[in-house]
Order: sequence, then C-alpha cells, then structure tokens
Amino acid sequence: MALYYRDDAVQVTSETIRAGGHVIPIAEVTYVWHAKGRTTLAVRGRVLGRSVLVLLLSLPPLVGLICVLSLAWSAQDRGEWLPALIVLAACVIVPLAFVPFLEIPLGWLDRSYERGNRVLELWVQYRRQEVMVLRTPDALRFGQIYRAVQRAVEQQSGG
Repeated sequence: MALYYRDDAVQVTSETIRAGGHVIPIAEVTYVWHAKGRTTLAVRGRVLGRSVLVLLLSLPPLVGLICVLSLAWSAQDRGEWLPALIVLAACVIVPLAFVPFLEIPLGWLDRSYERGNRVLELWVQYRRQEVMVLRTPDALRFGQIYRAVQRAVEQQSGG
C-alpha cells in the first residue's frame, strides 16, 4: 500500500480515500473532479486582510514620494538645497534600515496568496454516485490532496 497524502482529516493511499467520514475504495472510483464552492466568511476575511496589508505596504512609499517632491519644490523656490539634500538623504537611508522588517508582512501576504481566495471542492464518482470528498478554502492543501487522489486513481487504472 502506497501513501500519497495524510493529514489530520484526510488520508489518500493506493487503496482508499478517507475524508469527511467517507472511506472510498480507489478501485471503485471512476471519475475525479474539482469545483469552486460558495465563498465563506473566512475567505472574505482573508481577501480583505490581504487588501489592507497591500494598502499599508503601499502608503508609506507614496507618502514619502509626495514629501520628497514637495521638499524639492520648496527648496527650488527658496534656493536652500543643503537642508533639502540632508532630509532627502535621511529619507533614503532610514527606510533602508527597515527593509529587513518587511519580511514579516510580505511573508503574510505570500501565505495569503498560497491559501487562495475561494473555497474548493473535491468530488469523486464511485458506485454510480457523486460524492464530495473535501471542501476547503486552503488552496495549497487542496492542490496536494487533489494531486494525491489523481495519482492514486491513475496508479490503480494502470495509467
């Protein structure tokens, strides 16, 4: 028996699929497909959180650019370039010190995209019935399980 995938709720082997209270023999699976399910509150929250994070990461550079342009404009009017250049140098050096700390919010953003923005469903047809095996908003996990089921079915059918 080959193990293709296993977590707390799902197990896919060369013999069975165990998920959601179902135990489905691989030998009896005739068709596997996926569908998009209705969006849940958790998925909407993830998309909203992603949007807020992108906004928060985008605002400081935009505000900094506006401040630098207005500083250059006022320095041109007054002819005092030395204080303007000192402030401009500080505006370049100080943000560079914070670049390593961007790893945390950018990691959150990356994981948010990995998890996806919709609910996915895994369906199989066996014993002449269609059964939803899995419903999850986690796109990464869904992809792993879907590929595992496909591999198990392909190995069973010899193809």
